[in-house]
Amino acid sequence: MIERYSRPKMADIFSLQHKYELWQEIELLEAEACAKLGLGDITPDEAVWIREHAHFNTEEIDEIESVTNHDVIAFLTNLGSYVDALAKDGTHPSRHLHYGMTSTDLGDTALACQLSQACDVLIEDFVNLGEICKRRALEEQDTICVGRTHGIHAEPMTFGLKFGSWAFECKRDIDRLRRAKKEISVGEISGAVGTYSSLTPEVEAYICTHLGLSHDDISTQVISRDHHAYLAGVLATCAGTCERIATEIRNLQKTETLEAEEPFKKGQKGSSAMPHKRNPITAEKICGLSRVVKANAQVAFDNIALWHERDISHSSSERVALADSFIALDHMLCCLTRIVDGLVLYPERMRANLESTRGLIYSSKALLALVDAGLSREAAYEVVQSNAMQVWEDIQLARSGENLKERLCNDKRVPLSRETLDHIFTPEPFLKNLNIHFDRIAKLHF
Repeated sequence: MIERYSRPKMADIFSLQHKYELWQEIELLEAEACAKLGLGDITPDEAVWIREHAHFNTEEIDEIESVTNHDVIAFLTNLGSYVDALAKDGTHPSRHLHYGMTSTDLGDTALACQLSQACDVLIEDFVNLGEICKRRALEEQDTICVGRTHGIHAEPMTFGLKFGSWAFECKRDIDRLRRAKKEISVGEISGAVGTYSSLTPEVEAYICTHLGLSHDDISTQVISRDHHAYLAGVLATCAGTCERIATEIRNLQKTETLEAEEPFKKGQKGSSAMPHKRNPITAEKICGLSRVVKANAQVAFDNIALWHERDISHSSSERVALADSFIALDHMLCCLTRIVDGLVLYPERMRANLESTRGLIYSSKALLALVDAGLSREAAYEVVQSNAMQVWEDIQLARSGENLKERLCNDKRVPLSRETLDHIFTPEPFLKNLNIHFDRIAKLHF
């Protein structure tokens, strides 16, 4: 991922330095396990000595890899040179490193650690976002606005419901990430084609336990990529959540709507050509990066099917797709948290928009009132719709005319009093049961 979208904590997890640190720790744990279990001729003292003198240099590894064209061998060569440099009597303690292992034992187990750590960062991000959504939901529970379906005014609601819906979706994403972390936190140290031919399952158990991992039930030298595909699917779902929230904000910030606006800080510029512009650029960036994360999920699905026990067709794409998805999503969540926390609301504009359709948003209550008064549903629907379409036409043509309540008052087919219609054509009857939602929001824990 480009530096522009890389936050330090997440970027560090996927850095070469951290990957090599994990590789080194796995190698040291394997030496310890072999010493404890009597595999090879390494002694406990030698295992301790190796740990105390282990060191690597990323630049030197790059130089070695330019010759070997094999990253693990380059790493082991560099690590071994430091381990052997201070050895006495010309011995080579590095010979105990990577005993019976294959490259994927190292790479896949380290990757599991990285992905597990990255999940923790995203979980923390979502907790922060969810808490802010919850707070703003409770703050805006009485801020009346119009609800829209298909982009068209539907019925009155409150803006707090939007925040509340986002809060619960964040909670579901947190739960998904926790399950995905468990799914991906599997290592393997089983050797070529996964048969433990030069090792034992006890070595694998020792290493995985110390790394906080379980072990893959049967690894065929590689950890089965369905684990990674599950994770990538969850990341795509999380990106979809971010995109959903950002898209709603973008729609609400349109000039014709302008019920909400992402923060616009002092000194910020909206357009190089038009000084008046205040564009939802951060929300748009979130939507764009969501496409990257969702597309990367397809890479993970394609990586499930490898040739026989192992090939490396997954390796190149994984190095890009998994890291980029985590880094992009971390950036998206940081941006979205800032937007939601500082989202500027315009309640007066919400009220004006709600009233702009001249009472059409109360049509469902009018329909039910006519049904309650004894009309068939079909007849009641015809009465309300025929009057509503006249109001709709007046709005479309920007001409004056009666609102829906006035038209129904003057329609002889309507057996309802003015007092009844006055009660129907207000937002409050639509909001009488919202407390149950906000009670749920108040009890929400992340």
